[in-house]
Amino acid sequence: MSGILRILKATELRNRILVVIFLLLVFRVFAAIPIPGVDLSSLESFFQNNQLLGLLNIFSGGALSNLSVAMLGVAPYITATIIFQLLTMIFPRLKEMYYEEGAAGRAKFNRYSRWLTVPLAIFQAYGFLKLLASQNVIIETGLGTTLINVLVITAGSMILMWIGEIITEKKIGNGISLIIFAGIVSGLPNIIQTSIASYQSGTLGIDAIVAFIIVSIIVIAGVVLINEGERKIPVSYAKRIRGDRMYGGVSSYLPLRINQAGVIPIIFAISILLFPQFIGQMALTVSDTIGTKINDFVQGFFNNQALYGLIYFILVFVFTYFYTAITFDPKEISKNLQRSGGFIPGVRPGEPTAAFLGSIVKRITFFGAIFLGLIAVLPTVTQILTNIQSLTIGGTALLIVVSVALETTKQVNAELAIRE
Repeated sequence: MSGILRILKATELRNRILVVIFLLLVFRVFAAIPIPGVDLSSLESFFQNNQLLGLLNIFSGGALSNLSVAMLGVAPYITATIIFQLLTMIFPRLKEMYYEEGAAGRAKFNRYSRWLTVPLAIFQAYGFLKLLASQNVIIETGLGTTLINVLVITAGSMILMWIGEIITEKKIGNGISLIIFAGIVSGLPNIIQTSIASYQSGTLGIDAIVAFIIVSIIVIAGVVLINEGERKIPVSYAKRIRGDRMYGGVSSYLPLRINQAGVIPIIFAISILLFPQFIGQMALTVSDTIGTKINDFVQGFFNNQALYGLIYFILVFVFTYFYTAITFDPKEISKNLQRSGGFIPGVRPGEPTAAFLGSIVKRITFFGAIFLGLIAVLPTVTQILTNIQSLTIGGTALLIVVSVALETTKQVNAELAIRE
């Protein structure tokens, strides 16, 4: 309560928070405007029978479930950013731009990501429309209607990207993450209403609801523990004399987070799992026989919950190591420590320091990868164990909500600390 009062007293901070809330409301308005020619009953049935689209609905901020003009959400922008981060491993110029040129280099890097977002949004919009048309979810499938819908959906994604960047500039959390957060939170009333209706109809017992609440609390505690967990590497700084002043001679630590990759590995895994489905829909335009075979194989894979969960877990585990290797460069950190006169006690500067940091990161990333994999397959596991489809624990959604809430709280507290 005291924190809220402090925010209300800080006029500038209060105004920035109100602007962020207004922008999130604008996003929810876009998420409620459907594209033309949608069969709502077929749409609801299709989403209930497709777990993968349920996961994509999370990353669209809940806009995909009603085929709104913002149905792709910020997924094209996230994909574009991931692609450019992967390209930093191939092209040294991109790596230099992102890591060594400071704010100007990152601004240029982000501009390239925005340009790539447009063709990705067009491709994803067309693929989704073809997929939904094959399931009779979209009634109007003419070429003119399809082109108009592709343009509208692409424009919706670009507007959401712009809203996300404005929110980020307000320094009240990350804009893209807050958009996803708002979409997940907006779906809570519907989940509660569905649970109450299931309980009243006798589908769910009070013991199942209590067990669900207890497990949810345990999962939230685990998300907080892993998300905030870090390995502190002690760092000492040598004493240096410049003129008549002495610098250094202090001790600090280098924090290595257990979950450095966030939810990016889950996004990678979803993209890989969704790719065969897109290939099947594209193949239908060339050959009905080949397209039908691919779609039947994909549907059979998704209907086998045990196999689907196992492949999904393996992909998340592998991509956690992969993305951590991209974003954390032990050699670069070792160079920066050496330039600033820092060293790890008992470890020689240079290559030995890089090797030491690399081994530590590999060990702690193992626990982060196991955790992310379990979080990703949690809905599938709960469905297999309880055989209840209407009440599942969305581990990915909980991970996003808790992570965004913690990060936003830290930024708000930091702004308050600066003013006080």
